[in-house]
Amino acid sequence: MAASAERPLAAEREKAARADGRTVRLTTAQAVVRYLQRQFSERDGRRQRLIAGIFGIFGHGNVAGMGQALEECGAELPYYQPRNEQSMVHTAAAYAKAQQRLSAFACTASIGPGSTNMVTGAALATVNRLPVLLLPSDYYATRHQGPVLQQIEHPISADVSVNDCFRPVSRFFDRITRPEQLLTALPEAMRVLTDPAETGAAVISLPQDIQAHAWDFPGRFLDPVVWRIDRQMPNGQRIQEAADLIRNARRPMIIAGGGVHYSEAWDDLQQFAEQIGIPVGETFSGRGAMRASSDWLLGGFGITGTPSAGRIAAQADLLICVGTRLTDFTTGSHAAFQCPGLKVISINVSAHDAYKIGALPIVADARECLRELAAACREVRTDASWAEEVREARQGWEKRLREEVLVDHAGEILSQGQLVRILNEEARSGDTVIAAAGGPPGDLHKLWDATGGRACHLEFGFSCMGYEIPAGLGVRLAQPEGEVFVLVGDGTYLMNPTEIVTAMQEGLKITLIISENHGFQVIRQLQMAKAGRSFGNEFRARDTASHRLEGDYLPIDFAQNAASLGARVWRASTPDEIRAALREARRERHRPCALIVETEKHRYLPGSGVWWDVAPAEVSSNRITQDLRTSYENDRKKLQKFLY
Repeated sequence: MAASAERPLAAEREKAARADGRTVRLTTAQAVVRYLQRQFSERDGRRQRLIAGIFGIFGHGNVAGMGQALEECGAELPYYQPRNEQSMVHTAAAYAKAQQRLSAFACTASIGPGSTNMVTGAALATVNRLPVLLLPSDYYATRHQGPVLQQIEHPISADVSVNDCFRPVSRFFDRITRPEQLLTALPEAMRVLTDPAETGAAVISLPQDIQAHAWDFPGRFLDPVVWRIDRQMPNGQRIQEAADLIRNARRPMIIAGGGVHYSEAWDDLQQFAEQIGIPVGETFSGRGAMRASSDWLLGGFGITGTPSAGRIAAQADLLICVGTRLTDFTTGSHAAFQCPGLKVISINVSAHDAYKIGALPIVADARECLRELAAACREVRTDASWAEEVREARQGWEKRLREEVLVDHAGEILSQGQLVRILNEEARSGDTVIAAAGGPPGDLHKLWDATGGRACHLEFGFSCMGYEIPAGLGVRLAQPEGEVFVLVGDGTYLMNPTEIVTAMQEGLKITLIISENHGFQVIRQLQMAKAGRSFGNEFRARDTASHRLEGDYLPIDFAQNAASLGARVWRASTPDEIRAALREARRERHRPCALIVETEKHRYLPGSGVWWDVAPAEVSSNRITQDLRTSYENDRKKLQKFLY
């Protein structure tokens, strides 16, 4: 009988078995595939597939197991072929972020390096609280084969495999050594993926032999399941305590994090801020939390935020933190807030985050909490003098940008800041810009206007170079319409350009903008500020006299490279050329595009005024480094007030 005829019969037999309580004999891998196809998530009555598809690269560890199962049983689990295992996890994470964590992807890899390549992606997902399901292959559970290809042999722990590397970077980890263990492992993985407080990488390690072993699975195990994502309501007493703090505050400020997006609390945040008169600064993950223009929006806040947000935060006597983990980039290593007697309210679905920096914790969904706070503070308004200070700070930054920063400088080519501004002006409602590491995310954090539907997708919880292009694919899978702009420096591009091939293979239109500034220039900027000397951060040839990498800049043809991978390519150097290329690229529907723009190497945006604890060397024979260390120690004594 033909394979196409066998599959409907197998599906009918399985349906009948589920109906009358019988069992279905499946391999472990087949059970995984069939189970994942029947999982759904639901919030606010909106239902979608929990596992939207699967990425995979096959090797001897999974081709006869997961590969066979996907070919035979995976009609409702779309398979995508990436170029790199780390990349596919980044794509899955970006997709989950763009879907507000309501839908996720699975990833399968072979044993050894195929699986350990996913560890960085797992760390990124877990740090950023993004749901991804990882299915790394593992060594034989039966062991009679002896040491197998790619097996590590630990001298005192015979059951250790390289997949144990996943444990510290996962929210859930299990190793399946018997098929029936799926009965508990898979539901627990789904629970973690759909828990707003616990979500991250869920890892189910699948030994090569066990993937192909069969068992009689209960038919009901393959029934459809809906995982309802509840909105946790705030405690009424906490709401009243928070309302009292807001009522007594003279200079309150909101720090909006990624939790605003995941809760879909955009309108509620804006209404709350404008109702009372509270300025809003946005973290990296929170960029775009205020989706409409507002006199109270300060833009990005933190180390790379706007000077206006840094200035207001230093004066604030009450912080209202909404859905933020309060990392050092947000808090300025606990130095951004200078008001004596500062009070803090923290709204978060995770108690671990809500209790940070001595805050009044409200463990609740951001949208529901903001609604109740708005009702409890209906009569509260901040003083007009606070509104005036916020207005002056905003207007001062905008004037500085217009007259000093985003202008031409004699003898210089276009700056990266000017490139960002042009891209922002060309962006339309429904477009998304993506960045993750190096200079671009900081410049977008400071400059991007995310109002009017121009979304900003910044991954900076893990600051992972190489995330950006795979992330563009994930966002495009979640967002069929609008442009997906991927802004990278040349250093990041060189780390991971190969998913351009996947974009071409799948007809996923992304527009890549490469800022060619000849190296890791934002790290060089930090190096100059903390060590005083440039070393090892620019793309230069080795100098024959000094034997250091300080010769001529390397001539790298990024246009030819991107074109060889399938992208349609433009080179541009002037604002008019950039605009023309972006408009032409917008008309391209199914092919990845790449725009290469050389930018000024050492022209940076102004700092935010928020301190960051990066210590210069305590001992050095270099006078510049010595002076930088002295300044650092003085700043630390003066600025760092919160040491919890």
